[in-house]
Amino acid sequence: MTGRADVAGTSAPVDGGVFADAWTGWPMRAFLRAGGLSREAVRRRPVIGICSSWSELNPCNMGLRGLAESVRRGVTAAGGTAVVFPTISLHEQFVAPTTMLLRNLMSMDVEEMIRCSPIDGVVLLAGCDKTVPAQLMGAASAGKPAIMLTAGPRCWARFRGEPLVTDDGWRLVAELIEGRLSAGEWDRLEDVFCAGTGVCNVMGTASTMAVLAEALGMALPGSAVVPAAQARRSDLAERTGVRAVELARAGTVPETVLTEAAFDNALRVLVAIGGSANAVIHLEAIARRLGLVLGLDRLQRISRQTPRVLAVRPSGTFSLEDFDEAGGVPALLRVLAPLLRREAVLADGRTVAEVAAAASGRPGPCLRPLAEPFEPDGGLVVLRGSLAPRGSIFKRSAAPARLWTHRGPALVFDDYRTALQRSLDPALRATPDTVLVVRNAGPAGAPGMPEIDVIPIPVSLRQAGVQDMVCVTDGRMSGTQPGAVALHVTPEAAAGGPIGLVRDGDEIVLDARRGVLDLLVDERVLARRASEPRPARPAPSRGYEALYVQHVLQADAGCDLDFLAGTPAATA
Repeated sequence: MTGRADVAGTSAPVDGGVFADAWTGWPMRAFLRAGGLSREAVRRRPVIGICSSWSELNPCNMGLRGLAESVRRGVTAAGGTAVVFPTISLHEQFVAPTTMLLRNLMSMDVEEMIRCSPIDGVVLLAGCDKTVPAQLMGAASAGKPAIMLTAGPRCWARFRGEPLVTDDGWRLVAELIEGRLSAGEWDRLEDVFCAGTGVCNVMGTASTMAVLAEALGMALPGSAVVPAAQARRSDLAERTGVRAVELARAGTVPETVLTEAAFDNALRVLVAIGGSANAVIHLEAIARRLGLVLGLDRLQRISRQTPRVLAVRPSGTFSLEDFDEAGGVPALLRVLAPLLRREAVLADGRTVAEVAAAASGRPGPCLRPLAEPFEPDGGLVVLRGSLAPRGSIFKRSAAPARLWTHRGPALVFDDYRTALQRSLDPALRATPDTVLVVRNAGPAGAPGMPEIDVIPIPVSLRQAGVQDMVCVTDGRMSGTQPGAVALHVTPEAAAGGPIGLVRDGDEIVLDARRGVLDLLVDERVLARRASEPRPARPAPSRGYEALYVQHVLQADAGCDLDFLAGTPAATA
């Protein structure tokens, strides 16, 4: 066994006999028994922590309380002792200014609770966008055996007689702005939009990260897209508990699972499904906790080699339930097998090759073979150029093809709030060719890199029928949202990036076919602009936010705190 649980309940007293036990194992066992555990339960059994991000402030994760009990049954059946403990929980709509600001704090909470607690292994229970990467980051750094189970997507709703999923919200907001949705209908939408617990029912960040956790070998094969309300998820929870005990007994730590091969596979899966661009940041952060650097060049190479074979909303017309019926991630691995590093080991102990060969499911139109993909290249593209020297991400699979290449004059907004306010001004001058630039939305500048929830298309253009425009930002966008947006422009404006030098009317070129994002302004002009004084932005003076701004890395480095990257911590 590993860590302090060697002393607490799974092995004999340390050297020194009874005296040493009085100062080490005995108090821990005694306090564990205060919760109702038997003498046998705290002695010589693997103690498995169930790390839960359940919270009434996180409806997406509220189903985790029931799943924890199912996990407990599995741990007990396998001869272990289960103990549930909470951590910070982050919900996209309930945390201000953004959950991304607190992802690293949650990861620190998870790491310390795993590392410092008398447990031999841990089951990670999470669901919402930042809770999954935060738990994986923390577990990677803590260095104890770990396995994850995600919350699962919620069921579909219905509105105006039609199925309703999360990414419909962006279209309906536009209809409200354009006057095509009445106040009464808007109230009705609020009543029905979320039909129950579970994460967003499209391939947004939450489901993307669930798929990637499975592809990385940190969650049982076939678990990612099983709906939250289905009994199958409880069965998965019980099997996850059993597997946690096996991992603890074998001493299998995340470092041995999260290998370079595993990350290569995860990146390939990401571009093949047209998943959330946010996942690029999260994968980089998880990898760097283990001393690995992925880099955007690796992503670009993999994307150019990998067809997009899945078409789930918003990168297509099909549903997560269609993907689940087609066999989920194992079926996807079967399709991608010729491109994958098949020696990588998944969470149940089988290799990628073995899981792919055994994959079952009813073939469906949402998942195509490599020879007949939806697109010949991956859904995510890396853009570089004079406007993004260290890179930007463009989700080509969720953007109209006519905007994959574009040239137009810039309309600059110095922050997202200003962009929303000015976009409602009917006198704002813009054309469909205008390139919207939203800056000071990056990791340090915002701070926290908040999501661009609604692309700030000027209301006069919306009313004229313009549904999409090219947007460039050093911020992020919800994985549930479509749009022709160059995201994560690095360096950000607050770090001296060229995006901070753009002026209204400057010509910008975006070419998602060649991977280019250029600002067509003479270098001498940019140098003069850089020498001009800029308005000072107030910096946080205390607490975690001040720590974050001082130490946060840029988007291409995962937006982690610089002192958290490196090698896994040794257990106490």
